[in-house]
Amino acid sequence: MHELSVALGIVKIAENETKKAKAKSVEVIELEIGLLAGIEMSSLDYVWPSAVKDTVLEHAEKKITFIQGKAKCIDCDTVFNIKHLYDNCPTCQGNFKGILQGKELRVKALEVV
Repeated sequence: MHELSVALGIVKIAENETKKAKAKSVEVIELEIGLLAGIEMSSLDYVWPSAVKDTVLEHAEKKITFIQGKAKCIDCDTVFNIKHLYDNCPTCQGNFKGILQGKELRVKALEVV
């Protein structure tokens, strides 16, 4: 379950940024997670309380923006939405594509006090 290491990484980022801001805690954390990032949201939600216990995120509200997968076909240059990494181009049915978005996993913003 790599979601625990993801959650602990988010905690580390929040603690470092809170320290830089000379704040004591985080009220809101905003995350951006791509639908192709390989994050199982139910697993992340399950490990979140354990990962944030006794940290600056313990009482923070977690807001998540999900980013749709988007790719560009290498063969015909069509840009299209994808739900899975193995989705074909809808125009030419080509398998080769560049991923434009959807693999993101980032802390977008922190509201600290």
